[in-house]
Amino acid sequence: MVEFTRRKLMSTSVAAALGASVSGVASTQSSADKDKNTPRAPSVKGELKRFSSTAFGAEVTGPFVFGDGTPLYSLQHPSRDNPAPYNESGIGYFKGFQFAMDGGNDDFTELSTPQTNEEKGTVRGANGDYEFLAQGGDPINGGTERLGVTQTPDGMDITLETFAGTQYGDAAYNPDCNQFVATNDEGTEGYLFTNWENSPGNISRIPLSQEPNGEWVADLENAINIANTEPLRDLGGTRINCYGDLTPWNTMISGEENYAHTRVSLTATVGDIVEQGTGNGLIGASQFWNRPNPNGIQEAIEQYYGDESWSIQGYWALTGLEFLAYYLGADPVDQSCDDRNTPTPISDCYPNPYRYGYFVDVREPAAETPQPVKYYVMGRAAWEAPDIQNDLRTVYGCSDGDSKGIYKFVADEEIPSYEDPMDIAGTLHAPKVVNEEAAKKNPPADVDLELEWMALGHATNREIEAWISEYDDISQVEYLETHATTDWEDDLPMALEEADKEVIENGNRNYISNEEIVEWATQYERDGPMAVDEELRKVPFLETRAAAKEIGATIEFNKAEGIDSHDDAGPGDDIYFAISELNDDMANDQGDLQLGRVDGGVVYRGTLEDDYNVSTLESVIVGPDATDPAAIADDALINVDNIYVMDDGRVLCCEDADKFGRSYSNDCMYVYDPNEDAGRRGKGGDNGSDETESDT
Repeated sequence: MVEFTRRKLMSTSVAAALGASVSGVASTQSSADKDKNTPRAPSVKGELKRFSSTAFGAEVTGPFVFGDGTPLYSLQHPSRDNPAPYNESGIGYFKGFQFAMDGGNDDFTELSTPQTNEEKGTVRGANGDYEFLAQGGDPINGGTERLGVTQTPDGMDITLETFAGTQYGDAAYNPDCNQFVATNDEGTEGYLFTNWENSPGNISRIPLSQEPNGEWVADLENAINIANTEPLRDLGGTRINCYGDLTPWNTMISGEENYAHTRVSLTATVGDIVEQGTGNGLIGASQFWNRPNPNGIQEAIEQYYGDESWSIQGYWALTGLEFLAYYLGADPVDQSCDDRNTPTPISDCYPNPYRYGYFVDVREPAAETPQPVKYYVMGRAAWEAPDIQNDLRTVYGCSDGDSKGIYKFVADEEIPSYEDPMDIAGTLHAPKVVNEEAAKKNPPADVDLELEWMALGHATNREIEAWISEYDDISQVEYLETHATTDWEDDLPMALEEADKEVIENGNRNYISNEEIVEWATQYERDGPMAVDEELRKVPFLETRAAAKEIGATIEFNKAEGIDSHDDAGPGDDIYFAISELNDDMANDQGDLQLGRVDGGVVYRGTLEDDYNVSTLESVIVGPDATDPAAIADDALINVDNIYVMDDGRVLCCEDADKFGRSYSNDCMYVYDPNEDAGRRGKGGDNGSDETESDT
């Protein structure tokens, strides 16, 4: 057990840290309110200032800061009722404003909260005007494509207007991560790479240039959707491209947020299913991947089991699999459903589940056709964000959703040194919180999480791709023919019900079995990760979450949605982890994490050690409690999503917020200045203090 020491907090008040409207809250709250709230939620070690509020209905996603200090972000899924142009998704920058990049927050005046309908319907900035560079669906590539829209191999747009089926998010409505790859020394020309959070997923590339007057111009005529190029289609395409990063070798790396990778729901393990003898109440979404109408499994279970039915974690993220099959070239089938939830099964070109849920490096970014690489060796998850360190070997990643993990990969050699990226070799790790007793029921503001990293396995990218290929050519027909005794061509409703119930009882036999995962864990615990049988080495790479849970790793983080360090970070520098909601498995009575509940989320800060390891996570921004009134919640960071560390050490914090007690419903972007933390050495010298921060 690692001894826990409470970190002393700064002496400035929460009101000063969070904004003027919080002032006086502590003295006006009733004792009853204090009793039901988590202490020091909200609180900030440093200063947090609101820079922007986005249009109603939209998340703040994909923050990026150009070399001259100009900020940019995506307008993701805004309300269609907003006034034009804010009723359509897009990517825009703040024209006429540049961060001073001097490490302080004095370069802008804090933006007020949005209150009027006019303010709520637009994108507002503290300084500068939000100027669109491009919007979803714009004609690109000589008019042969639309920005953000994937196509079939023969060039047909994959939308609900052209195909029947389920679609994960409206086409071209979910732009997320943005990374600018400069092609000149001045940083005024290059390519903007943008993730599109759909299924099929997409990454677009837009040529950008900066005019002498500082304005940025997009060349949509020569923009492309990389999803519609052969190299990415040959990899199977992508799913739900969410956040990403700029690599130290100047390429964009995209994270596939494949929520449907969940094999077991919430706190369950595969061992629980084996011990119980059935997956009833425990099974997760991935086991229904190749089911006809896969996301219809939740409705089907409610029909089969009635009052004894349960929630399938991640089932909703099975939407879009039919469209992904059409992207790969499958022939369209009848997707109309009768009351037994039984569309015609897809029999060809069906996606392999083990080809999705990875980091995708867009290599040769300036070539006519970029060459994407999937890093299978870094694990399979609902990746929100990767952060590649400057040793060129260590990669941290966070997986979004309930009861998920933060993972670490360490390559044997520097990643760019491999002539062929398929030869990249390394070890995948999962975290173990080792001071759980000291952390129990304490407010997150008082608790440093102490981590040890558990090695899950070692492999090469090529080995894992070979393991993945074993599961190619499995279609929806195999789901029925493997798991049902009734011939589906004679009685499709009966065959589907039989197959569903068999998968619930004994698992999906088309993919890695429950028994293989349990046997891997048994050998792991007996002989260590490097001594498992050859045929079981695939388990932690293809079933990363299930494997890590099986050996007792701390897979309890709830919505780990951001991770970043500044571009030149090295030993002694900060790395930030954003947890959008600190509740459920992080704040219940089970497992390693049993913290005080903070529905508004937490931003943790770690320090990169000499070997780029991170062993301690300190909470530096704590969101509000769900019970907090507008006087507190209006100026607090709620449900942090993307985070972006600027070169001067400040952190852009974006929201994917529930309203909680706010007086407004818009998401905002804040700038966190850690140098205002009285316990840290700022750029102006030692500003140390060991007094305690005021409670809210």
